[in-house]
Amino acid sequence: MLKRIFDLILVLGTLPIWSCILIVALFITWIDLKSFPLFFQKRGGKDGKVITIYKLKTMTDERNENGDLLEDKDRITKIGSLFRKLSIDELPSLVNIIKGDMSLVGPRPFLAEYLTLYSDEQKRRHKLLPGLTGWAQVNGRNAISWDEKFALDTWYVDNQSFWLDIKILLKTVKKVVIKDGISADGEATMSKFAGNDLQILQDIGVS
Repeated sequence: MLKRIFDLILVLGTLPIWSCILIVALFITWIDLKSFPLFFQKRGGKDGKVITIYKLKTMTDERNENGDLLEDKDRITKIGSLFRKLSIDELPSLVNIIKGDMSLVGPRPFLAEYLTLYSDEQKRRHKLLPGLTGWAQVNGRNAISWDEKFALDTWYVDNQSFWLDIKILLKTVKKVVIKDGISADGEATMSKFAGNDLQILQDIGVS
């Protein structure tokens, strides 16, 4: 309950600031992409429930001759790249926090399609509300491996406290300022999670 109250006080208390930034960012994105500036994506929430998160679009919808989307690095715009570096693309997700789908701090919500790929240990990250930022984000963000992300997330689940959340929020501000860990090596954003080795073996029929 304290965590929820803290989220609402901080998000609603700063509403005049972040809403103004968001309105300007929405207009710039609309001009940049010449299309609706928001996108909605299914992610894994608390207890494995699927939630819809809101984000600012940072990429075009360009496709190849087969109708498949081009790679992220070929679709992300200069404005989109800047907004990602400053985490402005995450501002619409503050609405998810107001709704109660997310918290300011918690394991980041990954794509809903990953839900069936987790091991029992990895599923423990869903014991808490997903966060706008989290322990994995301030300890490498997208520049660390999936195994490291899951280990950091489950560590947070076991050690979550009000003061740890304050520490994470302060470290998040620092990470945004220095633009650290925005993407994985060789990736424009974040590499796809392909499941665990055991899951892969099961998928191809090897026990």
